[in-house]
Amino acid sequence: MDGVMGQSAMGPAADARDRDVGAEIVETMIGSVGKHPATATAGDWFQAVALFLRARMAKRWLGTKRMMHRRDVKTVYYLSMEFLIGRSLKTHLLNLGLESTVRGALADLGVDLEEICEQEYDAALGNGGLGRLAACLMDSLTTLGYPACGYGIRYDHGMFAQGIDKGWQVERPEEWLRHGNPWEFARPHARYRIGFGGRVEHHGGAARWVPEREVEATAYDLQVSGFDQDMVNTLRLWSARAANDLDIGHFNTGDHAGAVRDRTDSEMLSRVLYPDDSTEQGRELRLRQEYFFVAASVQDILGRYLETCTGFDLLPRKAAIQLNDTHPALGVAELVRLLVDVHWLPWERACALAREVFAYTNHTLLPEALETWPVGLLGRVLPRHLEIIYRINGDFLDDVARHHPGDTGLLRRVSLVDEDGDRRIRMAHLAFVGSHKVNGVSQLHTDIMRASTFGDFEHLFPGRITCKTNGVSNRRWLSISNPGLGRLLTERIGTDWHVGLAGLSDLAPAAEDAGFRRRFAAVKRMNKERLGAYMQREMGIAVDPDFLFDIQVKRIHEYKRQLLNLLHVVHRYHRIKDGHTQGMVPRAVIFGGKAASSYHRAKLIIKLINDVAATVNADPAAAPWLKVAFIPNYGVSLAETIIPAADLSEQVSTAGAEASGTGNMKFALNGALTIGTWDGANIEIGEAVGEDNVFFFGLKADEVEARRRGDYEPRALYEADPSLARVLDAIASGTFSPEDRDAHRAVADALLDGGDYYMLLADFRAYLDAQAAADAAYRNQDDWWRRSVLNVSGMGRFSSDRTIREYASEIWRVAPYGLTRDASPVAAAG
Repeated sequence: MDGVMGQSAMGPAADARDRDVGAEIVETMIGSVGKHPATATAGDWFQAVALFLRARMAKRWLGTKRMMHRRDVKTVYYLSMEFLIGRSLKTHLLNLGLESTVRGALADLGVDLEEICEQEYDAALGNGGLGRLAACLMDSLTTLGYPACGYGIRYDHGMFAQGIDKGWQVERPEEWLRHGNPWEFARPHARYRIGFGGRVEHHGGAARWVPEREVEATAYDLQVSGFDQDMVNTLRLWSARAANDLDIGHFNTGDHAGAVRDRTDSEMLSRVLYPDDSTEQGRELRLRQEYFFVAASVQDILGRYLETCTGFDLLPRKAAIQLNDTHPALGVAELVRLLVDVHWLPWERACALAREVFAYTNHTLLPEALETWPVGLLGRVLPRHLEIIYRINGDFLDDVARHHPGDTGLLRRVSLVDEDGDRRIRMAHLAFVGSHKVNGVSQLHTDIMRASTFGDFEHLFPGRITCKTNGVSNRRWLSISNPGLGRLLTERIGTDWHVGLAGLSDLAPAAEDAGFRRRFAAVKRMNKERLGAYMQREMGIAVDPDFLFDIQVKRIHEYKRQLLNLLHVVHRYHRIKDGHTQGMVPRAVIFGGKAASSYHRAKLIIKLINDVAATVNADPAAAPWLKVAFIPNYGVSLAETIIPAADLSEQVSTAGAEASGTGNMKFALNGALTIGTWDGANIEIGEAVGEDNVFFFGLKADEVEARRRGDYEPRALYEADPSLARVLDAIASGTFSPEDRDAHRAVADALLDGGDYYMLLADFRAYLDAQAAADAAYRNQDDWWRRSVLNVSGMGRFSSDRTIREYASEIWRVAPYGLTRDASPVAAAG
């Protein structure tokens, strides 16, 4: 395969191929971009190369569609509010085997591939691990040859672009579509009317929903290429448009704003990801957004099915629909509505079919993330769906009551309607009852689901809950983000690791090879220098690559405990000021991540990080020992620079709070050692790489729950630990905010007097001990690199390829297909 890991095929044939590709790119520049190469900017060259690659993929893409239609294969439909795909140019170059060819062709034209790659905006289609997992799984579905289509929303402005002003997070729109998106195909024929509000009419046992207003969902398709795979799958994104673009009556009477009001209101549905839900209007917009997305997707899925089938008996054999968390859970009610109200299926049959095609992935156990909707709001926005949910619930509770007579407590706990206080619809319960399989995303997460969150459901439906530990795409997170390490792996163990990380365990003996360790360390240093150059250029912060790079980048949330990390930073700073640096190694502690726009406490944590960084970095006494930085606007492309540079990966969430994590996997795959709690996939990483190669600390999940049920007193820990008291006093008294002495008092008060729900103070001392162990380990550089190599060698099971194979065989019951070069279908083995 040409160009894998940037290795060039040399000789006259390669030169001729480069010239041919160069000529095609120039032709695309002139014919599609409308610019002459002599006057083209780097942005123009990006557009030309992207359009060239899009055309190259189109034949394979259309061949895939023909195969799927002709063979009438079962297809996976992946419904997710987020697809955090990042940039696409290098992904397609790698997957198509064209990187070295295109690089050479551009070089002959006097153009640098790396420069034009930097012109691409990250696609603003997600925020965190949920969306990045969806992107990795789509990559793996295609690479392994499974017919699939992802469904999401084409957000005009993403969630937000993050800036920092005087230490505070500021939000501005993500303008990723400012110059258009060369990867997408507009599909104006693929459009659906989506209704809201109105009334439900009942006649002779049949229901007819008469919406008050309608919005139009229009499709935009992106190609999903696979590594060394002629199959190309589809990511279909929905954009909201007004059903009536212009009210000419209002316009002609001079009410020009009123003439486009419907358009403005309609397009709001696909403007931003996760609108602020701290207001009633924001909550309603989010509900409408979720329904808009699933209604268009489910209609599209049924339309595809009916192209080749009559009746619906074959639907479970042709479609597997995966709900990525609770956001698409309304899809269950929507499918039942379409089957009953539109296609006239009997109620019981419609519900049975829905259950056979849907499966649900739970990604969190946090109460605030298990979505619920007020009955009043749902009834006003989606009156027919509320009726359907009530009937599903009634049938379900009747069945539970027959098997468990008199157990009213059980009925209350499992009901789809939470009757405590304001009545609310439990979307996780709807997704569970409406699916044939429900999976957790790590073994600990799944165990907690079975024992507590969904404990009653586990008793009612034994075997429905299963574990599918998350994985990451090694193409993105090794081949593309860390090509130096990728080349080193290929030299040592061959190329099989590109798919499924096959053979990665063969790297283990290299940990004992001093020469290999030196080369491994050289790659790490190169990556640290790259990150350091970025920080110097963009932030004006100089970081010595000889420092230990201690990195925590992820969504800012109290349970992820960036604040615990910061407490250690302040403690470390105190030691430096006291002259107690024995045992320390110089460190750069680097943070990154966005806080939800309405999450004030998380924003305050960002402010505190930046205030501590400003104090530490301005202190000459700290300079030889400590540097602190918060890198703004963390996203996929930044992660590709940050993660390969990490020496130490901070995975310090409260035990039992993190469902899995995928950042932990990306860091370990790139050779970082983990300092972490017994939480999520950290435990499985420890099992895979050896617990001696992870700095574990802190309470376990059952111990956290025991503390919460008991008489946990965080202030008693403060009074018993002078180091902890000094840290909290410094924060509360304004040491790091001299312009406003009380700026951070609320942070300390919440820990001491607010219950310390996430157990920062309970884990503080154990965390310091783990950090001391990391210092000691880093001082022995040769052994550190040995352990780092062992981390990489043990990560084979954390490929998203393994995750997809498990979903495919155990949940979806789908088979992979391959395509020959002329796009004829060939069933793949296994």
